[in-house]
Amino acid sequence: MTGESHLEMRSITKEFPGVKALQDVTLQVRRGEVHAICGENGAGKSTLMKVLSGVYPHGTYDGEILLGGAPCEFRGIKESEARGVVIIHQELALVPYLSLAENIFLGNEKSRAGVVDWNRTSRDAKELLERVGLHEDPATQAADLGVGKQQLVEIAKALSKDVELLILDEPTAALNDEDSAHLLGLIDQFRGAGITCIIISHKLNEIAAVADSVTIIRDGQTIETLDLHGDEPVSEDRIIRGMVGRELDSRFPTHEPTIGEEVLRIEDWTVHHPVNPERVVVDHANLHVRAGEIVGLAGLMGAGRTELAMSVFGQSYGTGISGSVYKNGSKIRTRNVAEAISHGIAYATEDRKRYGLNLIQTIRENVSASALGKLSRWGVVETEQEVVVAEKYRHDFRIKAPSVESVVGKLSGGNQQKVVLSKWVYSDPDVLILDEPTRGIDVGAKFEIYGIINALADAGKAVIVISSELPELIGVCDRIYAMNEGRITGEVARADATQENLMHYMTMDKGEVVR
Repeated sequence: MTGESHLEMRSITKEFPGVKALQDVTLQVRRGEVHAICGENGAGKSTLMKVLSGVYPHGTYDGEILLGGAPCEFRGIKESEARGVVIIHQELALVPYLSLAENIFLGNEKSRAGVVDWNRTSRDAKELLERVGLHEDPATQAADLGVGKQQLVEIAKALSKDVELLILDEPTAALNDEDSAHLLGLIDQFRGAGITCIIISHKLNEIAAVADSVTIIRDGQTIETLDLHGDEPVSEDRIIRGMVGRELDSRFPTHEPTIGEEVLRIEDWTVHHPVNPERVVVDHANLHVRAGEIVGLAGLMGAGRTELAMSVFGQSYGTGISGSVYKNGSKIRTRNVAEAISHGIAYATEDRKRYGLNLIQTIRENVSASALGKLSRWGVVETEQEVVVAEKYRHDFRIKAPSVESVVGKLSGGNQQKVVLSKWVYSDPDVLILDEPTRGIDVGAKFEIYGIINALADAGKAVIVISSELPELIGVCDRIYAMNEGRITGEVARADATQENLMHYMTMDKGEVVR
């Protein structure tokens, strides 16, 4: 790494109707470094990168961009890619039913006389896949790969464009620890090869591990740039203070639970795979949760946590489901989602963009979606009352938006998650299952969501939290179940919970299961 400047963004200002997303933002990145950008959801990080990459073309923003000292006026992504600037967005853009080779060279086909050279396409794709550590057949469909491998295909696609400046927007948000470690190692290799990387991430431990410097953005403005290898060490708390504008004394709000009678009990719950019915995904699971209690569900990727939750929530996953569900001591049936909701069970999905929200509808329409009957008369929704309800949750949950008529797809991830929570809280459930409720969300928004979870428990709700972050489960939950290979392998009280003993249960062999 040298001190030579690769990128300068000077006084960048970007406005949307009613919102100033960026105001006089300045960013300087040295050639060959890994430069992190941190900020709360809605701070303007992704907007800034879209300006840089031409997604928002020259003329739609004020300010100046220089690459290697030369001014750039990108009118689209093609122009920025021609200068070696490639962005990988948080939402992966692979075409699921095209092959890996076709995806890698989509829009940049290897052709001769207007005809695609498939032999060359396959050969070059294989070389690029090997470069990122993937040993897949280039003819494999993208849909057949997991999220971690799809992320690597996106990087292979970027490398096919002779990338000099690679932008990664939340590259590890949906990855497990192993895939995240592999990706961070790849970024380190790119630095060694002289490729400049800009990484947007909320995972401060990953930034500390891989980045050379970090620029903090708050409310659309540059706060400061910190050298992570300078004489003064930069702590995570120091970065958080810059992000949220205040000291965050604790990552988790203090909470004293008031736990009542048992609300939900699941007994001998078994679920088979929907495509391969011989495969058992949830294996004779037993758990319970009481009023006012927050119960965690820990497990590695593929442990069966989400499958357990979705199968209980109206059998929305799986086949050959057996076992019993008890609500307040009485056996109930949850054969479909409507029946589960009628029994006071709600499930907030881990994939808020695909399953949790209608991104082209407003906050108002999304908040009311799970309980339209409460707002309807003779089958017609009373819009005025719908606005009142949505405004209440916008205020109570601190959803940052100009009004409840704002389109949800335009909100930041943290605010989208608050809309998901608003939707299910409005349905007034007795049991609320939250699947990865803070995935891809900054520390400030996480703190607010933890407060919402605590308030739900204080209102007597039974809350189940599924999370891949063990510190989060330990900080929020009153009890934690661990799963491995579809089985409940252990149960730990909050006072006894450590990352070490949870990991022990999460990796326990079937023969060792604690009953």
